[in-house]
Amino acid sequence: MAKRGGGPRKPPRGAGGAERGAGAGRTGSASRHGGRAQRHGGRAQRPAASAQRSRDAGVAQAPDPAPEGPFRLGAIPGATPGKWIDIWHERMPQVELVLTPVTVADQRRALADGEVDAALVRLPIADDEGLHVIPLYEEVPVVVASKDSHLTAADELDLADLAGEVIIVPRDDVLAVGVPGGIRPSFDPPEDTEQAIATAATGVGIVIVPMSLARLHRRKDAEYRPLRGGPPSPVGLAWPEEGTTPLVETFIGIVRGRTANSSRT
Repeated sequence: MAKRGGGPRKPPRGAGGAERGAGAGRTGSASRHGGRAQRHGGRAQRPAASAQRSRDAGVAQAPDPAPEGPFRLGAIPGATPGKWIDIWHERMPQVELVLTPVTVADQRRALADGEVDAALVRLPIADDEGLHVIPLYEEVPVVVASKDSHLTAADELDLADLAGEVIIVPRDDVLAVGVPGGIRPSFDPPEDTEQAIATAATGVGIVIVPMSLARLHRRKDAEYRPLRGGPPSPVGLAWPEEGTTPLVETFIGIVRGRTANSSRT
């Protein structure tokens, strides 16, 4: 009896299995935790990648720097670029547009010497070599006479209506109209169109000018009438071939009616 009681006892069936199971359970749990830790680590890296993508997107969307100004636009007497200047101010508020008056006699030199970046000019230009020129519109010629002149009784005039009239031609004349039967003045030509219109207002003769100049120098003692069959006066935009800058291209787009988002054609 004592021999049976003193022999080693076998562990209960299943105890070792429980121990093995516990060990295996701990190992499996650690492995699973390790897997979760790795997955957590993977998620921890995602905000950094997202932040990098945001930074890259921010760099890609940065606007281009505005071209440096000012943009200097020359304009001959009578030109009316007001509409185009208003559009410029809307599209290019950061770039100043400087409007510079130029005479017809001086328009070519102002472009050649770089006094202006582009100019509204009377066409044709005698020497347009080295220039880009875009015709814009044509002006109607008008006859300016004294308010009391018999010519003002008509709504429009023909060249034949001017026979026997004294034709005043200023030194800055841009039309060079030949009037059959017209009379040459006995006095020296006025220095400019403004003086010529003032002279015509006294009743000593008439002057033929583009309509814009008649409006520019409008007087209470003078009136003007359109001249049928008279030569029109073309106006264009000109700029040096080597001076096609982004600012010049922007103004070209404006006068051609392109929208702010349209591409150049």
